[in-house]
Amino acid sequence: MTLPAQASKIAEDIRSMRVRGARLIARSAVEALQIVARNSSAGDITTFVAELASAARFLLQTRPTAVSLPNGIRFVMHRVNRDKESGVSLETIRATAVKAAQEFIDNTDTAIQRIGEIGARRIRDGDVLLTHCNSSAVISIMKTAWNQGTKFEVYVTETRPRFQGRITAKALAGIGIPVTLILDDAVRYFMHDVDKVLVGADAVTANGALVNKIGTSLLALAAHEANVRVFAAAETYKFSPETMIGELVTVEERDPSEVISSHELRPLGAVRVRNPSFDVTPPEFIDLIITEQGIIPPLGAMLILEDILGVITPEELQEYQTKTLQEQD
Repeated sequence: MTLPAQASKIAEDIRSMRVRGARLIARSAVEALQIVARNSSAGDITTFVAELASAARFLLQTRPTAVSLPNGIRFVMHRVNRDKESGVSLETIRATAVKAAQEFIDNTDTAIQRIGEIGARRIRDGDVLLTHCNSSAVISIMKTAWNQGTKFEVYVTETRPRFQGRITAKALAGIGIPVTLILDDAVRYFMHDVDKVLVGADAVTANGALVNKIGTSLLALAAHEANVRVFAAAETYKFSPETMIGELVTVEERDPSEVISSHELRPLGAVRVRNPSFDVTPPEFIDLIITEQGIIPPLGAMLILEDILGVITPEELQEYQTKTLQEQD
């Protein structure tokens, strides 16, 4: 299947990281699926659903670690497949796909706002915060607290090799928050000046472990050593249902040229370069997770996942996994 040009561009933007952050990745992927639904020329339901399923598989391959992406795709496809089973008309099932996609997109905005309101209560006057990478949820918390009159300052890591921390620093400084940009390697050096660590998440597993930008686990380890509390901010669509049935979250490795150019590497000789984008922080290094549904301890992740599975049953999840594996073979 050939995606519509606009949807194809979105997929490439996700793959190349022109679209960054789990929230924007999920929104963009669902928007691409919505475009496919609107532009489909299928003359029957079977062909229409097959086109959506093919587009979904293509989008799922763009960023394997971003759990928000398959959760967003699943949100739409579950409703489409449910309509297919009920025998509705083609136009009804098309409307369902478009409406479900828009509902997911709208929910991402509501979730960020709600997380900002809930998380802002955890920031106190005079706090020194430390964050890593670029998270819409984290920025929402800090902006909400600042706009409510709470005064604090923030250390932001550069977040190499793509320097997403600079995006965070610019956003926070733009509303007047005092920001200090530091090297990733310097987190332990500055940790004793820090009151709280606040990070986002690309995925949360069933046992409450955090999958986030590479370096997060070392930051959490340094915080644990210094007895500094670590807060994670994550929308519930970043929780991974697959981890309930034994699946592991794929940790993406990106092009080594992001770390060092081929021109710079050549004089070093036969040197291998690896560039993992994410790492896993154990739940024992996380004090709490701030979601749009409220604050939970890491072990409370299972409750969130059970709520997600109120829409998608474990049997449907297992069937989805089996079909996916068969299609990859």
